[in-house]
Amino acid sequence: MTRISRSEGLSVNSSQFTLGGEPFHLLGGSLDYFRVPRAYWKDRMMKMKACGINTLTTSVPWNLHQPGRGEFQFHGGLDLETFLHQAVGVGLWVILRAGPYIGSELDLGGLPSWLLRDRQMKLRSTYPGFTEAVNAFFDKLIPKVVPLQFKKGGPVIAVQVEREYGSFAVDSDYIPFLKEALQSRGISELLLTADSHEGLKSGGVSGALRTLNLRKLNYDDIKYLEAVQPNSPMLVMEYWTGWFDGWGDLHHTFPPEDMVAVVREVLRRGMSINLYMFHGGTNFGFMSGALANRSYKALVTSYDYDAPLSEAGDYTPKYHLLRDLFSRYSSLPDMPVLRWKESYEAAIMYQHLFLWDALPFTQEPFKSRTPVNMENLPVNNNNGQAYGYTLYETSITTGGFLKSGNSIRDRALVFVDRSFIGLFDYKTVELAVPDGKEERTLSLLVENCGRVHYGRTIDHQRKGIVGDVLLNNVPLRDFTIYSLDMTQSFIDRSVRSLPNKPSFPAFFQGRLFVDGYPGDTFVKLPGWSKGVIFINGQNIGRYWDVGPQQALYIPGPFLNSGINQVTFVFFRLKQIVSLYFASPIHPLILTTSVVPAEEKHSHSMMLPPPCFTVGIVFIEC
Repeated sequence: MTRISRSEGLSVNSSQFTLGGEPFHLLGGSLDYFRVPRAYWKDRMMKMKACGINTLTTSVPWNLHQPGRGEFQFHGGLDLETFLHQAVGVGLWVILRAGPYIGSELDLGGLPSWLLRDRQMKLRSTYPGFTEAVNAFFDKLIPKVVPLQFKKGGPVIAVQVEREYGSFAVDSDYIPFLKEALQSRGISELLLTADSHEGLKSGGVSGALRTLNLRKLNYDDIKYLEAVQPNSPMLVMEYWTGWFDGWGDLHHTFPPEDMVAVVREVLRRGMSINLYMFHGGTNFGFMSGALANRSYKALVTSYDYDAPLSEAGDYTPKYHLLRDLFSRYSSLPDMPVLRWKESYEAAIMYQHLFLWDALPFTQEPFKSRTPVNMENLPVNNNNGQAYGYTLYETSITTGGFLKSGNSIRDRALVFVDRSFIGLFDYKTVELAVPDGKEERTLSLLVENCGRVHYGRTIDHQRKGIVGDVLLNNVPLRDFTIYSLDMTQSFIDRSVRSLPNKPSFPAFFQGRLFVDGYPGDTFVKLPGWSKGVIFINGQNIGRYWDVGPQQALYIPGPFLNSGINQVTFVFFRLKQIVSLYFASPIHPLILTTSVVPAEEKHSHSMMLPPPCFTVGIVFIEC
């Protein structure tokens, strides 16, 4: 970074910002460290710098940093301090979105699920149970940030207080509480709030700059911000460069020319802007959130966002148009060379385990007269179950009609004596149970598809079975409950040798061979239905054949040269049409394909050509 006075940080002076006492035009881009492999942080930052970006914005995911009360993680891919130091090396300033709520299409908006163990919990408020948890988290987080503030020689020029609280606004004391929580722990740089038009007034707080979130440049929005906050520079804190996708929807795109036209007009008006997202990355694992507008909609694993840098860090037409525009304001460094993408041979599957054969390897099951939701299960040091699946079993002695009401969150495969009889979700709430007078086992395998990340239903995001399930209008009772959180330790304990006729739902484990230095690739699963994929213990994310996402991104740093362990956890019951088997000595080899350029778009999520493919073929029962 150029030498600059550190005596005065980012300041608001009438119609412009100053930094170090000099005029400063903020050109920002959002890049979240937890959505990008640590090995690629610098690469993505250098591409931002080469485009003309001078400020990086990043969000802090509380749920990842504190998976349980008293458990904090700030290492590896969550090493925020190293991420901020790398920004210094590249020459980028930083705006830190410290939370505690960040939204960002993350599960529960980045809040930890263990908060929901408290039945009276009121998230995003001054409810004592929430503020106590926030204070405990900030006691760990903020001391890591304080030395990296601008006036102390670091890159952090501003800190955002919460996100879009104006549209939530249930507690007028909440934002002032957060402001005090930050400043009392040593945050001395400029504070910001960020809201859309309707939340600008109620989402702000005295002493913090109000900023605007938008997709299209509406002059009424600008005039309203000027009226609410006169004599201040204008900052579009979130200019949405694209949008996120839900399972079963079409892929969202935003024409490059339209996006750049708005940026051009913002600059013409002398306003500052932050591009959300500049690089979206990937919601690895179970991190994707969900929508609750009208009906529940789970979000895909990819967070490509149709951003200027693609999910895999490739340049897009948006990037080139932005670089051309920003180059008119200053000279730019050369664009970094792109990383090579690789095509690999098919994964070789050699181990399998039927779901019920895996149960002895789980934690001790929990018995309860009534159903218990995931978050309140007595597991994980009494932090409950955050993600994955939960199996509920009880005995029945009759057939009839099974009604879920609104008690299944979010999908459940239903079995009688391990035979599949149907599916519960938000639309299907009644199933027929075959007649039978003898005692049988009714099993409900419930999947948490992701908690809603935005809106007023956020307090009601408990998962699993959250109320009564009725058989012939009589509530089911006396459950045995298995927590299947899909941690790697559970997977390693569970998977065994591959039988000639594998049953479903099931776990498959196999090998992918990488010759030479690993490169980025994509895994495609034609014929598979729904499940989760692990590569060398890393949860790559959810897969679902309803699309629009047709392939999952596998970063090169997740692969090893030589043998790689691949685990597929598939819970959607299917009937096998064609499947090639072999003994462990001659393992099952699955089909492979590389997608031709003319077939990149499907439904219409782009599928990059380099990939390896898993090709067991199924049809619906």
